[in-house]
Amino acid sequence: MARAERSFKTAAIILKRRDFGEADRLLTILTPAHGKQDVIAKGARKLTSQKMGHVELFTCAEMLIHTGRDLGVVAQAEMIMPFNALREDLTRGAYAAYCVELVDRFTGDGEDDTNRLFNLTRETLERIDQEADPRLAVRFFEVHLLDVSGFRPELQFCAASREPLLPQDQVFSYSEGGVICPQHAPAYAGATVPMPMQTLKLLRMLQRSRYDSIRETGFPNGLIDDAERLMNGYLTYLLERRLQSVEFLRRLRREGISITSSRPSPNTGSQ
Repeated sequence: MARAERSFKTAAIILKRRDFGEADRLLTILTPAHGKQDVIAKGARKLTSQKMGHVELFTCAEMLIHTGRDLGVVAQAEMIMPFNALREDLTRGAYAAYCVELVDRFTGDGEDDTNRLFNLTRETLERIDQEADPRLAVRFFEVHLLDVSGFRPELQFCAASREPLLPQDQVFSYSEGGVICPQHAPAYAGATVPMPMQTLKLLRMLQRSRYDSIRETGFPNGLIDDAERLMNGYLTYLLERRLQSVEFLRRLRREGISITSSRPSPNTGSQ
């Protein structure tokens, strides 16, 4: 019988961070090969701790973790990507909180082989940190998170008849997980939401194209917002609960709070 691994070194994205005891921090991290885990960073709240600046929320760090009976212990931590703007800018931080809340909700503890999800999350946080308007990056993240999680929406064929969709306005069924054509929509009356043809085209592009290509295409803000409406509804249906981060983003918009630091979009890695 193989012996359990006593320690391992891994890259880790910090999804959640809570105070634990008098000086420790309890972290929820996402790793490429060891899934999502709760670990303890002992003494991380002490001003003299070498871990203090390396276990900030939303950051990507290299960690040495000693496995324990219940929780792993962070023996070493070194920052890889700080993503400072996610903590300095309220709106960027709200988008980041939304994405990591989705990761947390869709990922069980201890799942193996989360490399694709880890890369998607890291690239998305980098885009939110650096791009002038991160909304398109967040829509890309939603579509690919659903793909990784096994809830890929059907956007090519009618979810009711399996027939190819014609270039016209459609409706979307959360329960069927896809688009319903106008011919079959009456059978789902009251259980669908409108899906304009342009919104369908955007979501198809998000599903099949590289992010850099999508960003270069350019889309009206209203179209990206309509994709947000549909994705938020579908995600809420799947999770059977509203996300706290969605409500906070909506409150920021009502109060007219926007991103305060606009930066040119650098070339980043794409999915």
